[in-house]
Amino acid sequence: MKTLADSVRDAFLGFAVGDALGVPVEFETREWLQENPVTGMLGHMRFNQLPGTWSDDSSMVFCTGESLCNGYDLKDIALHYSKWKNQRLWTPHGRVFDIGIQTNKAIERIDRFLETGIRVRPIPEQGVNEKENGNGSLMRILPLAFFLKEKPVSERFRIVKEVSALTHAHARAVSGCFIYVEFMIRLLEGHDKHRAYTELQHFIPAFYKEEIHSEEYNHYCRILANNITDFPESTIRSSAYVLHTLEACMYCVMKYDTFSDTVLAAVNLGEDTDTVAALAGGLAGMIYGMEQIPKEWLEVLARKDDILDLVKRFSASTGA
Repeated sequence: MKTLADSVRDAFLGFAVGDALGVPVEFETREWLQENPVTGMLGHMRFNQLPGTWSDDSSMVFCTGESLCNGYDLKDIALHYSKWKNQRLWTPHGRVFDIGIQTNKAIERIDRFLETGIRVRPIPEQGVNEKENGNGSLMRILPLAFFLKEKPVSERFRIVKEVSALTHAHARAVSGCFIYVEFMIRLLEGHDKHRAYTELQHFIPAFYKEEIHSEEYNHYCRILANNITDFPESTIRSSAYVLHTLEACMYCVMKYDTFSDTVLAAVNLGEDTDTVAALAGGLAGMIYGMEQIPKEWLEVLARKDDILDLVKRFSASTGA
């Protein structure tokens, strides 16, 4: 029987593998990838990195997980993000080679708080521009599902909102994070992906009416009020806009039935290839298990032993 520790391992490794598959072709168009599809682990190309190198997505996931090993402390999570950017914590090869504009500005804000000794606070939602809805908080939210799985839903939402708002405070970004975490929690409860998706579609709309800006539901209705795989692939965008990223992730997870098919489909959608494939890979890892991740991909994965060590410590901290 699969244990919680197994799920942590499968999710963390699946996330990093998907990320590493997407790094070399980040920003490539779907049309180019249709002619030059990614079929395995590549290297160099976009960022001239070795095969198996993951990006800021995995770095920030591992920073989140590292912090949660000692319980939930928003300042400590922020401190880990600062150490990643400034001291190369949880970088694959000792260098930050990719960071989003909004995330970079947010960490500069965190650094000012840390330098002055002022309490680190989330970015206030009031006044946040609707355009500030990149996927920079969605890409690092995965570890929270394991930490929050037994907590009341109101507390789950509060913590997801706080962690998202360290860099992305708009309700749309928070909603994307919350939907992803809630889908993960249903997988952790032992449901297959179809049952987990159905339950998510019943739960989120009811919760929106009580806790979240109701207008945000309309933005996510292709996921929540429809079967995302019913839409033509040509209508699935895979940009860094949080809504596009989550739709692309869920489309690949629900449409394909192996780990490899899921993450390769995510990469070959183009645009923000590393983030879409990382998020899909985290879910696919949980669904299909580490055994379905091709060994040749795991063998070249940067810092695999360090990731597995974090898995042990994080699992122990969550009671696994």
